[in-house]
Amino acid sequence: MAFHDAATAVDEALLPATPSFVTESYRTLAERAKTMQFGLIEEDVVILDTETTGLSVQEHELIEISAAVLSGNEIVERFDTFVHPTTLIPDEITKLTGITQADVAHAPSAREAVARLAEFVGGRPVVAHNATFDRSFIEAVKGGVGVSDIWIDSLALSRVALPRLASHKLSFIAEVFGCAAVSHRAIDDVDALAGVWRILLTALSDLPGGLLRLLADTHPDVPWAYRPIFSYLAQAHVGESFSLAEQRDRVLNEVIHEERVDADDLPVLDLPTNQEIVASFGADGLVSRMYPEYETRSEQVEMACEVRDALAASTHRAIEAGTGVGKSIAYLVPFAAAARRNHITMGIATKSNNLADQLMFHELPRLANALEGGLSYCALKGFDHYPCLRKMERLLRSNSEIETKKDPADTLTALAVLYAYVCQSPDGDLDALGIKWKSVNRADLTTGSRECARRLCPFFPHRCLVHGARRRAAQADIVVTNHSLLFRNVAAEGKILPPIRHWVIDEAHAIEREARRQWAISITADDSRALFERLGDSSTGVLGGLVREGATAEATTLYQGLVARAVSTVNGASASMAELFTAVRDVAGRAKTGGYDQMTIWIGPELRQSAEWDILALSGNAAIDALEQADKALVSLVETFGADMPDQMVEVADPARRLHDLLDGLKLIIQGEDEHYVYALQVNRRLRAGGEALTAERIDIGEVLATDWLPDIHTAIFASATMSVSGGFEHFEHAIGLDRLPSGSSRSLHLESSYDFDANMAVVVASDLPDPRNRAAYLSSLEDLLVDIHVAMGGSVLTLFTNRRDMEDLYASVQPRLAAAGLELACQQRMSSTRRLRDHFIAERTSSLFALKAFWEGFDASGETLRCVVIPKLPFASPTDPLACERALREDRAWARYALPDAVLEVKQAAGRLIRSSTDTGVLVLADSRLVSKGYGKKFLNSLPTASYQRIEAGRIGRYLELWRKAHDRH
Repeated sequence: MAFHDAATAVDEALLPATPSFVTESYRTLAERAKTMQFGLIEEDVVILDTETTGLSVQEHELIEISAAVLSGNEIVERFDTFVHPTTLIPDEITKLTGITQADVAHAPSAREAVARLAEFVGGRPVVAHNATFDRSFIEAVKGGVGVSDIWIDSLALSRVALPRLASHKLSFIAEVFGCAAVSHRAIDDVDALAGVWRILLTALSDLPGGLLRLLADTHPDVPWAYRPIFSYLAQAHVGESFSLAEQRDRVLNEVIHEERVDADDLPVLDLPTNQEIVASFGADGLVSRMYPEYETRSEQVEMACEVRDALAASTHRAIEAGTGVGKSIAYLVPFAAAARRNHITMGIATKSNNLADQLMFHELPRLANALEGGLSYCALKGFDHYPCLRKMERLLRSNSEIETKKDPADTLTALAVLYAYVCQSPDGDLDALGIKWKSVNRADLTTGSRECARRLCPFFPHRCLVHGARRRAAQADIVVTNHSLLFRNVAAEGKILPPIRHWVIDEAHAIEREARRQWAISITADDSRALFERLGDSSTGVLGGLVREGATAEATTLYQGLVARAVSTVNGASASMAELFTAVRDVAGRAKTGGYDQMTIWIGPELRQSAEWDILALSGNAAIDALEQADKALVSLVETFGADMPDQMVEVADPARRLHDLLDGLKLIIQGEDEHYVYALQVNRRLRAGGEALTAERIDIGEVLATDWLPDIHTAIFASATMSVSGGFEHFEHAIGLDRLPSGSSRSLHLESSYDFDANMAVVVASDLPDPRNRAAYLSSLEDLLVDIHVAMGGSVLTLFTNRRDMEDLYASVQPRLAAAGLELACQQRMSSTRRLRDHFIAERTSSLFALKAFWEGFDASGETLRCVVIPKLPFASPTDPLACERALREDRAWARYALPDAVLEVKQAAGRLIRSSTDTGVLVLADSRLVSKGYGKKFLNSLPTASYQRIEAGRIGRYLELWRKAHDRH
């Protein structure tokens, strides 16, 4: 590869806005790596890779092991063997690796192969890309633990060495820097990693010398595989100091500050015509430059024109765009044009990280490349998504023990990744940095809005990634954020996000629920306990630190007195809150209804007039009095000594603010006088103590949006695949406040899906099952039906439950029957990983799953992995749900106005799991006979994407599915 081509490859592999000095360093890495010498750390290192029958060490096995000994830049010895597994190699693994059953037929067993590997490695350090994976498979074999005590993960190390690369996959790094190609064969991947290893060492040597020494010397008591590497590389930088503030200044030196216009200051927007929008989607247009295989979709063009018209008229839209319309591009094209032409910032808020990532890493980069002059864009997230530089400094230079959930070495690795990243990146967040949060204490590396030291911090505001993100967002054409941050911004009166007047709210079906969650006021036993533990007493926590500070001769009598008063009142408040939560549990213990595990009880007129509430209110008012005393004491302490002792008072100020919020929230709930809220208490029945909570939730979200947000917004485009109920938008418009605005302020539009649902999706209603309210009879009949469905479909079934109790009871009876038929069924058990369940379901084509709310929306499993969705029970809110109770008290037809349309939309969301591409086919089975026995059933059936459905007796559904499967089986 010519140098020019190599430089181009590197440039294209870097994240946008990479500083020029970093770019130049990366461009020369491959050439410099050829001649660099690294002494002991490149002698007798073993490079290793494995191939397996799957991803789970509990369920899959080794089929190939390859290793090589490096001496300098030469491979001096090799090891390679197939491994004979005890099960057949899956077809997809053969397609991926090229390893066949014949290749492993006469290979050694895993135990024999690993024994030979141990002899070859001889205890030398082992380097592997994603070493946890290879190590877990090796050490799962008897004798594997003896292969090596030192495993170096080149994937984690690549994030330290090359933080500005868009990907850290081995294949990506090898291609960018011209190393041997990756082929998903262990022997080839070892060659690739051997070349990449020297690239990583060269890149690490480019880090600031003082940082290398700091990393090598930090927390020496913690065993850390990377310490010898940093220690050796630091020898070339003896005497160099390190200043993170100076490194941040260097990185930010190239950032161009380009202020945007506030759209409020523009009389009208300069926009493309509808003809120009249409041309963007035509042959040789903008979208075809983004996607060479693009074919025009009339629904997508219509949506883009509708968005353009809304911007021109400063009005709002509710757009239901069916699956396959391509709504992201439909709104991005006119939004990008408006941002560029008018020099303003446009906003996009999404519900899911998947969609945000799709926009940030796919659609927006393509759009930026296709537009003449480019497009600037950024993601803006909540505080806890960004590293806190002040905390990083304190943790790296501290001699105190690292708090960790598992392994302190993971915290040191996280710090190394973060320091390298912030020394090369003007902005960015934590989400794509590969930090092992299951082991690392996130609170040690991030800060909350109230916890932030702000002007007392040496990195505030521009060096800081949190506060710098808001400023950089105000200079971008497009800002991508999430629903939760958008609604926190509404509550904060616009102080979080830059002044953006034009928004797309994608996945808008979820925003009422998310706004209610964000604006909820919750007083929980767990949060209260954590707060008082943080404040501490005379010997522990923040207050304990202040007491020790007061032991010095310089401490004044006033200081000692205020600290003692704070300790005394905080201890009293802590005891009073504990008594309050005991009273909450006592009230719940006398209730007859409220839930399965999590018991939720409406604090309505009946409860407030009861003797039980009198006791709880007595404890609540006592807690309020105690909190008021503690609040006054802490405020007095911070105000008196904030100027003279800023570092110490910063540590007090945040818990003091949290205590004040606790006080305000408790007053609101105990008094219960604000009619904008519904009040409730919760208790976890599975715990003897802990998990208690008191909550207040806004009842009418639309009222808040129509009063506090929409009047400040010129255009809001609400987009989703599920908005309408029986073709009408009234429910959605009321939920978000569009119906409270002046006439003509908004318009609703339904766009049909680009997919042929009538041909590809069948809907079956079980017409004769018992009413679900007759639980015993219903579950007995449903058990037989579920077995019939799974057997007829041969697996690939997703059953979506509305409550855990039904799901667990049915799983206990259905799973053994399916296992006897040779079918696998998983269940979303307590504490199970949603991601692991999802990945397993997608990887194992015939597996099936019983799941709860997390799988009703946002779960994509296209193709043969999902051919049938079963909804056993219509997802009506519980009649004891506090919001439903409060609405029923206030409105005569509350159930029909709220609970019914909410359930319809949830069914539409669940049905949407089935057809995710134009070639998908599948069956939706609705196992609730109320769909045909109740008048409201038509609202559900008329809202589905296909107009036809089959009404079939439960005993005949299995036969129907067998026939359907024969007609649609692709094999």
